[in-house]
Amino acid sequence: MERIASTAQIWVAGASVILVVLMIVPVAPWVLDILLSLNIALALVIMLTSLYTENALAFSVFPTLILIVTLFRLSLNISATRAILLHGYAGEVINNFGAIVVGGNYAVGLVIFAILVVIQFVVITNGAGRVAEVAARFTLDAMPGKQLAVDADLNAGLITEADARQRRKDIQRSADFYGAMDGASKFVRGDAVAALIIVFVNILGGFVIGIVQQGLSLAQSLQTYTLLTIGEGIVTQIPALLVSTATGIIVTRAAAESSFGEELTSQLVQEPRALAIAAGLLILFGLFGLPPIPMFIMAAILAALFFRRRAAIAKAAEKPALAAGGATNQPAVKPAESVVPLLSYDPMELEIGFGLIPLVDVSQGGDLLERITMIRRHAARELGIVVPPIRVRDNLQLKPSTYVVKIYGLEVARAEVMVSRLLAMNPGTATNGIEGIPTVEPAFNLPALWIPESGRGDAELAGYTVIDPTSVIATHLTELIKTHAPDLLGRQETSALLDNVKQHYPVVVDELVPGLLTVGEVQRVLQNLLRERIPIRNLLLILENLADGARASKDVDFLTERVRASMARHISAEYTENGLLSVITVDPRLETLLGEAARRGEDAYALLDPNTVAKIYGSLTKQIQHAQQAGLQPVVLTSPQTRLALKRLTERAAPQLVVLSYSEIAPGLRVESIGQISTTADDSIEPVGV
Repeated sequence: MERIASTAQIWVAGASVILVVLMIVPVAPWVLDILLSLNIALALVIMLTSLYTENALAFSVFPTLILIVTLFRLSLNISATRAILLHGYAGEVINNFGAIVVGGNYAVGLVIFAILVVIQFVVITNGAGRVAEVAARFTLDAMPGKQLAVDADLNAGLITEADARQRRKDIQRSADFYGAMDGASKFVRGDAVAALIIVFVNILGGFVIGIVQQGLSLAQSLQTYTLLTIGEGIVTQIPALLVSTATGIIVTRAAAESSFGEELTSQLVQEPRALAIAAGLLILFGLFGLPPIPMFIMAAILAALFFRRRAAIAKAAEKPALAAGGATNQPAVKPAESVVPLLSYDPMELEIGFGLIPLVDVSQGGDLLERITMIRRHAARELGIVVPPIRVRDNLQLKPSTYVVKIYGLEVARAEVMVSRLLAMNPGTATNGIEGIPTVEPAFNLPALWIPESGRGDAELAGYTVIDPTSVIATHLTELIKTHAPDLLGRQETSALLDNVKQHYPVVVDELVPGLLTVGEVQRVLQNLLRERIPIRNLLLILENLADGARASKDVDFLTERVRASMARHISAEYTENGLLSVITVDPRLETLLGEAARRGEDAYALLDPNTVAKIYGSLTKQIQHAQQAGLQPVVLTSPQTRLALKRLTERAAPQLVVLSYSEIAPGLRVESIGQISTTADDSIEPVGV
């Protein structure tokens, strides 16, 4: 087999070189006859092969073959032109086409040639080119969805890994084929134009040579050279017409499941009523003016097809009844389509543009799906919640480099990444600048640069932090999960968490739910904790303190603060560095105002006048900037009675600000004040001991 393939490669390479040689070296008339016959035979084989091809990919060599065949015809045009103009003779094939096909009349030949060119250029080539262009565009647009469908079938276990690889390969080959056909159709169009120009130049050149060099009369020159030129044009245009027809057949075979002949015979006569009506109309045409014999013959053929098709349908209808033991065959009633699934949303979705498909496609080295699985594990380990599966889908309405994150159908984030580049961020220690495309890191809104992959080494040497596009999306998803964790924790998810604890500690859960609190009340407490990014992984400790606190009050805010106090070690450990907790304290006068609001059960923002709120926000902004300049995370420390009121007051200006109470400081922890929030103009930031 390898030897045969190697021999075929040698023959094809040699034939390709000979095509170029034909344009330069004169050939004998008998050789030209053989080559013209080969051209006709090759065009017939190509058209018939396209008719019997079930799948366009089975004839994937067709775009390249069009180029070779077009070059072959142009070589024959040049060789025949040389022979006609030099010797007035180009072989018997051209002579016969000039003398027999057009009856030796060059005027008739011109008309026939013009008709052939119009048919090919205006009708077939133009239509095939347009179909190829549209097919290429829609095939490329549908490629991401097909690839994701393959991944979905693989994940669902419907296909094996080998099947998935083959399907991805077929999708890629299909896109390549139709893209190549879009370009190959231009070869066919150019061939028609070239044939028209060549014939015009040959007629003019033959006319000049016949009169000036050969001394022929005007009539003799036209009869000799024009007739040969027309014959040569027709003998090459007929194969060109066959090839362009094959091109149209290939690109218009959409959704084909068998060969063209099988589909034609099965689909054209599938409706008996159409055959009967056509037969009746032909009989009427024969009775009222048209030649009756051919009309009646065609009507009889259609009538025979009608009775045969009706008998086939009746026979097919009897089979189900026989299979059922002779029971009456009742028409199957199509069940009503359920629309209930359309009412639900995916808890979390990641929609990606066309350009980000390589990050998801495993065959192209994409590992985003694997990273998403790791993100869900990280959320379970760090936050204590089970993040629902994140649905990844392509969205052709997005820009190619854009991705959108949705939670229950609502967009919560949108960003862009560049697949072919790396993201470089300055952590504050970079010394030298680097070149890149300015952007903003989507997770933390930090200034960054998109740099080429070749610039990773220089960026890291300059002190920049360099991450790949997949890590950018993964980091963004992680932060969004932390931010929207309360939205992802519903009653059903809370019940699942309680069931998990109940397997090992049934007494704790049975005491709390439903005797003291409902699942919904437990859910609201857990959501309050997650809203301030407090992990709920130690659910046993939370439930035990809820059981103790619920006997005193079922107020959700009260229960949340009680749970926070019991988790002092966990909370303090999140913000402590080397055993030291640096905090921003609160002016006692402000604590008094907030305490009054807490006692009344009112919103502190509504209780305080706008001028006082503006001063608080100004002081808070100044202290946050001071902490960040010192490389510290801003943490505000206040009394347990005012912590919740201060948090709700400041979350309008600083949603991510951490507000702790004294009861949430672990025993033995060193605390240092780096500033104070005040309602006065004096905002000292001198450290004071706490």
